[in-house]
Amino acid sequence: MNGKTLMNYQRVLALAEAGLYYGKDDFDKERYQELKDISLDLISEISSSSVEKLENLFIEDEGYPTPKIDVRAYIQYNNKILLVEDSKTKEWALPGGYAEVGLSPKENIIKEVFEETGMNVTADHLLAVFDTNKRKDIPQIFQFYKMVFSCTIIDGTFQDNLETSDSRFFRLCDIPKLSEQRTTNKQLEILKNRSTTYFE
Repeated sequence: MNGKTLMNYQRVLALAEAGLYYGKDDFDKERYQELKDISLDLISEISSSSVEKLENLFIEDEGYPTPKIDVRAYIQYNNKILLVEDSKTKEWALPGGYAEVGLSPKENIIKEVFEETGMNVTADHLLAVFDTNKRKDIPQIFQFYKMVFSCTIIDGTFQDNLETSDSRFFRLCDIPKLSEQRTTNKQLEILKNRSTTYFE
């Protein structure tokens, strides 16, 4: 998938959705809808997603288009980093997931860590904000801002759940196969021993 091409299609789709959201003239809305349909068709051609699947994703996300938010926890202990194993792919990532409406970033990451690891944590400070559109290796249909928080464990132990099958601490030199749409080795290197917030 060509990242530059996908980003251009994303931008056209965002403009079409903005026109549908703000437009008042029925004829203009008809043109914006056609532009949206063409954009979805073009994105479908260069991705593994069908037009129907893409339409369903965008129906869930109606309104003025904005980047989505993904929250992740960076938890360090004895120079090791906590990762969780995806129960389906068996690949590893920093604990976290989509931010939910109605919760603050802090509340979201505390909730996500508990659901995926069984551990209660404090969210101490924001370590980094990564932008998926800046990545050239794995272009993604939606643009995400990945907010990574430094967290400290209070208590708890791993609990069986639907999303993750294991959680463990790893040294940076011994990282297992990562779920690279969620977490990359480059991101882990950037996060290591940071004293200031990293922005893209």
